[in-house]
Amino acid sequence: MRGVRAVQQVRRVLRAFFTFRTNRTPAPIAHNCTDRTSRTIANPMHDFITVDGARLEYAWHGPSPADAPTMVFLHEGLGSISQWRRFPAELCSRLGCGGLVYSRYGYGKSDAWTAPRTTRFMHHEALTVLPRLVDMFGIRRPIIVGHSDGASIALIYAGSGAGDPYALILEAPHVFVEDVTVKSIAELRDLYRTSDLRTRLTRHHGTNVDAMFQYWTDVWLRPEFRKWNIERYLPDVTCPTLIIQGKQDEYGTDRQVNTLLSALGGRCESVLLERCGHSPHLDQRATVEDLMIRFVRGLE
Repeated sequence: MRGVRAVQQVRRVLRAFFTFRTNRTPAPIAHNCTDRTSRTIANPMHDFITVDGARLEYAWHGPSPADAPTMVFLHEGLGSISQWRRFPAELCSRLGCGGLVYSRYGYGKSDAWTAPRTTRFMHHEALTVLPRLVDMFGIRRPIIVGHSDGASIALIYAGSGAGDPYALILEAPHVFVEDVTVKSIAELRDLYRTSDLRTRLTRHHGTNVDAMFQYWTDVWLRPEFRKWNIERYLPDVTCPTLIIQGKQDEYGTDRQVNTLLSALGGRCESVLLERCGHSPHLDQRATVEDLMIRFVRGLE
């Protein structure tokens, strides 16, 4: 019954929000930003905000939280703002939503990591950083769009009670560690040394690139990380959830999807895409955008 009530509440709130207003008054961004960032959210903008002692780059698209639902985009394990490309902006524009996209600590133009990550790095993001960031921007109940590690962070955030999202949209989520994931990351580490992968990642991460890649691959390839598992959070993920998985995903299998479907039941739906790897919003851009729009509009 708790899940049913949550879905009904989401539908009521979104029905009100999606009665679009033609004259929106932009509201100030996060109240504790620096003076340089104390502008209004009227057009796409990029800036920085300090959370948990780290300076993070972010981009905002569309209306403020006072005027429309807000989508928060959580990137993959080697991702950043720029690697989403135009997807967040165009998705938010079609839905009339606001959108917060940010590069986590150590990624993109955010502050660099200064020490190796612990095996609870996704827990820290979900339990400490994301709740503070959402609060600083005055976002009441975000629609979370998470990709890979970002999808896992979204599940911990929702299932732990650290946040209360309207809905989750998960691309290629990890609930536990699979052999194929470890194998592919080990191969990726070799490619970093022998191919142009470092050059391509440098375009997005600049001087952060070596520490980011080393520390991220190091965690995933540690023997103790094979026991990493977030299934205990799933029973308390009560919001509507959409899962999108590529059938040719080189970092995970449909075991992840089936585990989520079993735990979340009727409050969850999934789509497995042909000719699609680990990044559905890039591999099947138009299809994924349409799927997300249909899902969000179905919450009304």
